[in-house]
Amino acid sequence: MVRRLAIGAVAAALLLPATALANGDPASDYLLARNVFLPFNAKPDNAAVKRLEDLLEAAAKSKFPIRVAVIGTPGDLGTASALFRKPQEYAEFLGRELSFLYRERLLVVMPNGFGYAVNGNPDPKVSPVLKTIPPPGPGATGEVEAARLAVDRVAAAEGREITVPKDSAAKDRIIIAAAVLAGIAFVAAVLLYRRRREPPVA
Repeated sequence: MVRRLAIGAVAAALLLPATALANGDPASDYLLARNVFLPFNAKPDNAAVKRLEDLLEAAAKSKFPIRVAVIGTPGDLGTASALFRKPQEYAEFLGRELSFLYRERLLVVMPNGFGYAVNGNPDPKVSPVLKTIPPPGPGATGEVEAARLAVDRVAAAEGREITVPKDSAAKDRIIIAAAVLAGIAFVAAVLLYRRRREPPVA
């Protein structure tokens, strides 16, 4: 899986046109290979990020592809920093930058609100829906959680419902529990082995 992602990222980088490379907009490169772009200098809660990634993966499997750019500061926009706090303008700009490889739904989350575009074009049905969601404010975790809510609302606006498989988290817990039990069993076996090798007390 990791190898495939790495190969995909390299291939995408080789396909970047000169204009995309010249604009210095990090998300326009990153979102060619991934579903979500996160702020550079912030560390959102890992569990919140995992929930968002699981939702986007489930959306893709449901043939409802959508990618998300979470923007925390002007620095996350590179040379497009003038578009900070202008989420709709940036969504259209970023959508056009991605359009040579990705022409589907794109959600932008900024501290002051949301932007949405499809192939670089606004969607009149979705924009009013996003305006009903309170701006997340500063803070990467809050923006990530707001992104998840916004994706659900976008899907609902298009008459779709995205279901995240519950067995994903359950499998993780099972793997962790199995690893813990295996570790305990190993320690118990070592202790038993050592006791058997100890010389009998006279």
